[in-house]
Amino acid sequence: MMHRALSISDILLSIFGFLDPILSGDSSCWKSLQALARTCKTFYKPAMNLLWANIRGVEPLLRCVTRLRPMISRSGVLYFRFDDVKPLLKNEARQFLRHAARVRSMHIRYDEHFYLLMVLSTETCVFPRLLSLSWEVRRPAHRYLNLFLSPTLRDLSVSALHPDLKSIGTRCTALERLSIGASDETTADELSLLTETVRSCKRLTRLVCAPLEWAAWSHLSNLPALLKVRINDNIHYPLSRHNLNFARFLHIVVLEFRVETAAYPIAVMQNSEFPSLRDFEMQVRVLPWAEAEKLFCALSQCKACQTLETIIILSSDLEVQEPSADSLTAVRQFLCFTQLQSLWLGFDNCSIYLDNDLLLEAMSSWPHISSMEFTDPYLRLPTVTFRGLFVALRLRPHLRSLTILIDAVNIDVDSEVDSFQHTSLHTLDVGFSDVADPEVVARIIFSMLPCINQISNPIGSWYEVNRHLKSLKSSAVLGHRITGEAPDT
Repeated sequence: MMHRALSISDILLSIFGFLDPILSGDSSCWKSLQALARTCKTFYKPAMNLLWANIRGVEPLLRCVTRLRPMISRSGVLYFRFDDVKPLLKNEARQFLRHAARVRSMHIRYDEHFYLLMVLSTETCVFPRLLSLSWEVRRPAHRYLNLFLSPTLRDLSVSALHPDLKSIGTRCTALERLSIGASDETTADELSLLTETVRSCKRLTRLVCAPLEWAAWSHLSNLPALLKVRINDNIHYPLSRHNLNFARFLHIVVLEFRVETAAYPIAVMQNSEFPSLRDFEMQVRVLPWAEAEKLFCALSQCKACQTLETIIILSSDLEVQEPSADSLTAVRQFLCFTQLQSLWLGFDNCSIYLDNDLLLEAMSSWPHISSMEFTDPYLRLPTVTFRGLFVALRLRPHLRSLTILIDAVNIDVDSEVDSFQHTSLHTLDVGFSDVADPEVVARIIFSMLPCINQISNPIGSWYEVNRHLKSLKSSAVLGHRITGEAPDT
């Protein structure tokens, strides 16, 4: 006899929640749910709801059609040529839709078998409780998209823009997360359609799309729930200066750009304020020195000095033949970000100016910094010495990761005299820095940076430094075993 507690729906759903194969990551849950569905009527509904909650493609639903079941494996492989199978009949459509109301999440990648659904009206959604949809099929199959646009939809990701999306916010009023793939060529009509699509959405919390017109940005500035925006751009797209009004984004905490040039992000930053911005990331292919300086200036003036915690700016301009002789002033311009915790700057054609004094000033200005990475692919003479590094590290005992060029030729510390130790730094990358005496450098790192086991991404003589470090670590461990003392690291 079943325990009375299992007749309480909240308790039953809580128990079945542990068998969710997506949340648990345990594939054996599928068989357990199937067995429970066959046990009794009480277990049937919650078990079936979980079994059908997340599906890939429509093949699992096509297996419910008696005529097609022998032609489709349990993994979704179709064992027939499309020319040989006729579209569903009306009664077969009912079989197909038998569990459609249970589906909460769908990932659609292929459209070869969509012709089987011709009997369904493409003007009506047949998944009334769908919450999440990932749509990666080609444009011709977009006419079936309406079948999946549920009023309850909260998360929508589509590979390309579609005319039916222009009123998506009206049709899917609960929509919170929208991602639209960027095309290789954005026409004026597509840009207008994208603007209409975004402006129809009133409850967005996250948006990923191609560059927007300023009218769309103005709309986004009025959305109180919007927290994250990412702009993807496969081509150079300048933001029109016409009707460019200043906008204040009170709630956005994450702003990302994946662009060809920095012109668009610079225009956005110069004409906006982000007083709640926490994370800023930009990956750009072409970033000349002059544009980089404009970007740093715009970022430092967007009213995020008291909130910004993460800055990532990377460029990978493979067409640049010679590095610029000018050094970027990013570190000095970013001193205003008092809450900064992570900074990663990497440029293929410009170096980042940093010496002992500026490094000390940066450490003084960033009390919460835990990770700093300055990537410089060119053989430049380092201007930060070991002494300058250790003086700066005294201010930040909790720094855990550092990538920086170090002058390991002109040694200005003595590991046997100086007693300083930094016990939090676990990752050290010195890029293309030269080494004069690998053994001496290894002893300095071993004595003063005891948590560094190896230099990350070693180049040239740094392999020899790592060999000496390994030897010193092994000797220290052996010595502690002999004396019975606990090692320091």
